[in-house]
Amino acid sequence: MKETRKIENILIIGATSAIAVETARLFAEKNMSLFLVGRNQERLKAVVDDLYVRGAKLVDSFIMDVNEIGAHAEMLKCAKNVLNNIDAVLIAHGTQLDQKRCKLSVEATIKEINTNFISTIAMIILIIDDFEKQKYGCLAVITSVAGDRGRQSNYVLGSVKAAVSTFLEGLHCRLNKE
Repeated sequence: MKETRKIENILIIGATSAIAVETARLFAEKNMSLFLVGRNQERLKAVVDDLYVRGAKLVDSFIMDVNEIGAHAEMLKCAKNVLNNIDAVLIAHGTQLDQKRCKLSVEATIKEINTNFISTIAMIILIIDDFEKQKYGCLAVITSVAGDRGRQSNYVLGSVKAAVSTFLEGLHCRLNKE
């Protein structure tokens, strides 16, 4: 994936998170085309409207819960149809997990792992496959300093973010081998 191109068409997953909204606003001001993915239809519509006002060339959206892994491929297909091609992807979804709840519940812990790790990795695998086929693409994934080391206050979040970061490090090595 050595080919480079100007970034014009961007997919944002977790598009209603604060950092995703602010990032999308910067892209909109540069007249880029955006495809936004989120769970909350009302919040997503408000972001779409805001981005048009800020100068986005095109903005469309897709309602999806990232834990519905089977919906990922359909969402990507829709994004490619709307944008024509995807130059860059920002993965910004995730939850502010409740460590105390996770400490008391295996089910709560597994739910957080699914949302913050499994769904992210499943999405990355599909995205990178598309990028390799088109021979270009930029992927940005928001992780956290919580993954730098285990802490009593948030070791579930830290574990999940460390796993995502380690996956990305390995993926980077795979894609940039020479």
